[in-house]
Amino acid sequence: MGLTNPGDGETRFVADDKVTTDLQRWLPDFDLIVGTEEEFHIAGGSTDTLAALRAVREVSEATLVCKLGPMGCVVFEGAIHDRIEDGVLVKGVQVEVLNVLGAGDAFMSGLLRGWLRGEPWQTSAAYANACGALVVSRHGCAPAMPTEDELFDYLDRRDEVPRPDIDQRLNHLHRVTTRVPAQWPEVLGLAFDHRRQLTDMAREEYADSARLPKLKKLLVSAAEEGAKLGGITTPAILVDDVLGQEALNQASGKGWWIGRPVELPGSRPLRFQHGDDLGACLRNWPREQIIKCLVFYHPDDEISLRLEQEERLRQLYQAACAYGLELLIEVIPPSSMPGDDTTLPRSLQRLYNLGIRPDWWKLPTMSDAAWQAVGETIEREDTYCRGVVLLGLDAPMDDMKRGFDEAAKHPCCKGFTVGRTLFASASRDWLAGRIDDAALVARVAKIMPS
Repeated sequence: MGLTNPGDGETRFVADDKVTTDLQRWLPDFDLIVGTEEEFHIAGGSTDTLAALRAVREVSEATLVCKLGPMGCVVFEGAIHDRIEDGVLVKGVQVEVLNVLGAGDAFMSGLLRGWLRGEPWQTSAAYANACGALVVSRHGCAPAMPTEDELFDYLDRRDEVPRPDIDQRLNHLHRVTTRVPAQWPEVLGLAFDHRRQLTDMAREEYADSARLPKLKKLLVSAAEEGAKLGGITTPAILVDDVLGQEALNQASGKGWWIGRPVELPGSRPLRFQHGDDLGACLRNWPREQIIKCLVFYHPDDEISLRLEQEERLRQLYQAACAYGLELLIEVIPPSSMPGDDTTLPRSLQRLYNLGIRPDWWKLPTMSDAAWQAVGETIEREDTYCRGVVLLGLDAPMDDMKRGFDEAAKHPCCKGFTVGRTLFASASRDWLAGRIDDAALVARVAKIMPS
């Protein structure tokens, strides 16, 4: 309103009779009026809060909600009496304030959530106070706004959480309940993030490895065509940025499910393709791309190896959270070690125990007992996990289909991302010059299961 100089937004109150008069002409039109004490001072023309509220009441029958900062807020539906406590006084929650930007918007969103549902003012104001507290306890404005699940969790534990910004449970809830899209009903995808295997294939066929980026672009087209043939509305792919950067560019921006690997192929202990500076690697990734990391892991690994792999996965998970990216962890038990129906469930449980909660798991085919145990582990540890996708491991098609049939019985399995079983034969023929681009696309699209 021009009462302060630009950049002087910290000044919360400047008396001005004209502003008060102008505001009071509009106040009768409202059913709900919400403001800080200073805002009511302006609207009511007095620095005495009760006197200002009475002045507003003289021109408006609206419900008045006066925000009292960390003390909470007070609601008046009728007359303004002699004490602030005569209204519906709802105490605030105590948090360490890191940033006040967005606190008013957050307060209003919580209040409206209750008011528009006809909930009591005590409940609506509790929502409002909690939303405001969560936002001021974080750095940021709109990105810090709580979701409903997060709000209710905080309300249940508010006295135990003076620092919401460092509460792992709240941070996890904020992360997983703001994902876009909110749900992925199923993932039926083509995986061609292979680097070493395709380079070997090109060498075996005496083909120029410089053709591999084009091969990956053709496989993007095959995935799209296969999805159309199978009636799949959202194609899914796994593709790397070493040989497949052009393929990634081709698929991006279409709303597809896109996984992008970060591991150095075949590394054990785990190493990252582009080095240990995960921030430099991930900071420019599009939000739609999912970090995929394959780890050859066994819960009975030699202790120093196991701890090293776990620390790298923990670093990756923290980086994924910091950059707002989804994470898929692919776990393959090393073939050199004995395994049974407990191997994969124990692997997942160990990583959960370390606070690693990926959005997705990618796992090999399992027995019914192992699937049951995996599903129970995910349900117990993170009900917000998007689910498991199956990997193919270059298995024969009949074996792969039997694995699909077993997995389909378990709700935690959301689909598959299969690679060489689907594209290896056609890719060899294309690299060797036995088929052209169109034939490659058609062959791979035709055999994609749906």
